[in-house]
Amino acid sequence: MLKIAIANDTEIAIAALRRTLATQPDYQLLWVARTGTEAVAQCAQQRPDLILMDMNMPELDGVGATRTIMQQSPCAILIVTASISANTDKVFEAMGHGALDVVKTPPLGSDPRAVAFLLAKIATQAKLLGSATQPAARPVSPVPPAVPNRSKLPRLIVIGASTGGPKALQHIFSQLPTDTDAAFIVVQHIDQQFAAGLVDWLNQSSTLPVALAKNGNRPTTGKILVAGSNDHLILRPNHTLRYTQHPVDYPHRPSVDVLFQSVAQHWRRPGQAIVLTGMGRDGAAGLAQLRSAGWQTLAESAESCVVFGMPKAAISQNAAAHVLPLSQIAAWLAPVRGGPQM
Repeated sequence: MLKIAIANDTEIAIAALRRTLATQPDYQLLWVARTGTEAVAQCAQQRPDLILMDMNMPELDGVGATRTIMQQSPCAILIVTASISANTDKVFEAMGHGALDVVKTPPLGSDPRAVAFLLAKIATQAKLLGSATQPAARPVSPVPPAVPNRSKLPRLIVIGASTGGPKALQHIFSQLPTDTDAAFIVVQHIDQQFAAGLVDWLNQSSTLPVALAKNGNRPTTGKILVAGSNDHLILRPNHTLRYTQHPVDYPHRPSVDVLFQSVAQHWRRPGQAIVLTGMGRDGAAGLAQLRSAGWQTLAESAESCVVFGMPKAAISQNAAAHVLPLSQIAAWLAPVRGGPQM
């Protein structure tokens, strides 16, 4: 039985969410809070498995409620709000404090697609909460660097993030040198319909241009490409990016592991790879393969993580050669002669 709570001050929205949850016999509505302050208090008394959190509430908004709950009574939080575009800054700020994902509030009337989308989001979170592991990453034999090709490739930096990732990415990208010699590829666990908003939000503070990765894109010096689909982003042998549905059984879509594995296989100039804050284990296996292929690998340390899940898994698998707090990661990425900083 998945215990779910609602934090929302709009009666129509509450009714729509109640009706949606009532369609699932394995979901129990634990409580309803109509202010952020009430949500914090209720969570301390009866901690649910998942909170459906609105952004705009009296006394304490969804950002403040998310931040306080994750500090005092941490649990899974799914942002459910009427308008994503009107609340973009709040949405990504809340995700920076630990909210897992975002979805639009389904209308009270009959809109089966909106209801199905919300239920799919809840089911995904339930799957992640119910299992500490995910399907084993497919082993990929590292390809030895080919010297003739290395000089033609830019220094590549790949980053994976989940819970708390938007704020961590914002911090790193705001500190990068504008004359960097590196190309960046990022997988942040977020639904494709909000990926464009994440890119726009990151561009407000990034020193480098941030864009959604498209089929056929190549990693380019001085540009940050972010996965923008519910399919996985992979690097092909010809060094172009492509989205793929496979593997279909991964709870995270897009998956950090899938990207990292493809990079380990096809990018023949070892670069730098990072696993940032996040729930679960995604990225650990891929980071280990990159380390075996000669890459410099790093996991964010517990002191700065919103959720020390993905980095902890990477460290436990000996995939991370370095462990640093968020405040030191941008400096670690700075280029040095002879290769990545050791």
